[in-house]
Amino acid sequence: MSLKPGKTYAAAADPLGPLPTKGKTYAASAAQPPASDSDALPNDPPANRDLLASTLPAAATPPPQRRRTRGEEEVHEVNMMDGESEGEGESAERRRRRAEREEKEERERAEYEKAVEEREERRRVRKERKEREKREAEKTKKEAPLPPVERSRKHQGARERVEKTTEDAVSNGVAHSDSEGATSSSSSPPPSPKAPTKTEDAKPITQSLVSFTHKVRWAPLDVPLPRRLQMAAVLWHTLSISLFFGLFWFCLAVPLSWPLLVPYLIYIFFFATSHEDGSVPYTRSNLFRSLPLWRAYAGYFPLRLHRTVPLDASKNYIFAYHPHGIISHGAFGSFVTEATGFGTLFPGIANTLLTLDSNFRIPFYREYLLALGMASVSRRSCEALLRGSGRPSPRRLWNPTTWLARRSPAPPGGRAITIVVGGARESLEATPGTLNLVVKRRRGFLKIAMRERAGVVPVLSFGENELYRQHHPREDGWVHAAQLWAKNVLGFTLPLVHARGVFNYDVGLLPYRAEVNTVVGRPLFWQGEEVGEKEVEAFQRRYIEELERMWEEWKDVFAKDRLPGEAGEMHFVE
Repeated sequence: MSLKPGKTYAAAADPLGPLPTKGKTYAASAAQPPASDSDALPNDPPANRDLLASTLPAAATPPPQRRRTRGEEEVHEVNMMDGESEGEGESAERRRRRAEREEKEERERAEYEKAVEEREERRRVRKERKEREKREAEKTKKEAPLPPVERSRKHQGARERVEKTTEDAVSNGVAHSDSEGATSSSSSPPPSPKAPTKTEDAKPITQSLVSFTHKVRWAPLDVPLPRRLQMAAVLWHTLSISLFFGLFWFCLAVPLSWPLLVPYLIYIFFFATSHEDGSVPYTRSNLFRSLPLWRAYAGYFPLRLHRTVPLDASKNYIFAYHPHGIISHGAFGSFVTEATGFGTLFPGIANTLLTLDSNFRIPFYREYLLALGMASVSRRSCEALLRGSGRPSPRRLWNPTTWLARRSPAPPGGRAITIVVGGARESLEATPGTLNLVVKRRRGFLKIAMRERAGVVPVLSFGENELYRQHHPREDGWVHAAQLWAKNVLGFTLPLVHARGVFNYDVGLLPYRAEVNTVVGRPLFWQGEEVGEKEVEAFQRRYIEELERMWEEWKDVFAKDRLPGEAGEMHFVE
């Protein structure tokens, strides 16, 4: 583009209009022409640039402002006042909102501080209540007798010394005579350790599970190995029936074992008679009865066997064991195994502990009992054992009942059987600190002794009832009725018991560590010829008198911690 000299050009107006202003209005000024060579178009020649610079004015100035009229000034003042009032209103609104926000924050802060104070107050009250309950529990524990479990720290040293003495006595296996003429497997029968007898100090059933868990006394990790082995032995004996029963079901789940398992089941249910034909003394395993396992088992409690008078090995005897307790640990340890030195105290006598006939119908468990020398408590079994008429027949290929028979040399000397007279009914009376016996209704063993000319030897086991805690339901309740029904129909019952566990001292089914002293009394023989009801009743009176004499003689030695007064004496409930 080229400009002609001598001609005047007008600047074009801004197409966007004037810039907005606040309060003042300025007139639009004309566009300024380029003030230098750089403002010219790039394609213009230098001559045109010089011509343009000479023709345009040097600078464009804004036009002078026009004075407002009186009316315009009044309108302007009103607009300014309105703007100032609007600004003051916004400031007041902001101040009001700020005050409300600060007031809300202050209120929330006060509520939070109040909640913190209430929480601290509840925590303080709860802590004081726990401390008060703890002090009351310690006070009650000091006033009440110690529970029949692991003794407190101040008794641990005495317990360890007692158990060490027991281990030495069991390992020696030598009989000694005490000052009163009684003979036992230890040098002198020490009195039973401090053991609780009452059940009132048991923890209430209604307490919460959480608080009960906190009060459980856990076993330390640094328990000596001999004590762990003792516990393992007791655990094996306690769970043996369950383990063998579970092994049977495991084998039953394997089809490959059926060709052997089915004939075995047919044999034990229809043909097996070795548990009641009197052959147990000839087929038992003397090695199995003398294993170190049973010495560890006896050292757990510990078990002690005491003899008052020697027994003639040329005669037969019936050991009548009292009380039954829950599982009769004392009877098993003293009359089944050699852990307490039965063979040393009563040489020449082959003894057999009798149990329920139903135990010999359990697969595999039956063989375990026969190897230990146990037999059925049926009348046929008792008579066969006392007569010695159960020599097993030699193995015959055509007679399957002889395939599993074991033969041992005939036991020398006399024969004896051990019967836990009270049975399942007496187990419901097993309470620490008491001795309630079921004797008056038990006459069958007396009749057998009178007919077979065998001596009846009363046996009292002090401490058998201290091994478990039992809950006694109401006699008119359905629980007690169910227990009696099970006893009458099944031959055994289920007492509601608890004791200690493997890793704690308060919850479980393992027996407590309480000393069990088994005292063997004097034998009673029937001298008459007739065996009638009157003769049996007279013989029973003699037997009860002998039990009472033994109780009076030994209760202050082995039952020092019995219940005070009449409750701690021996009673015949049936």
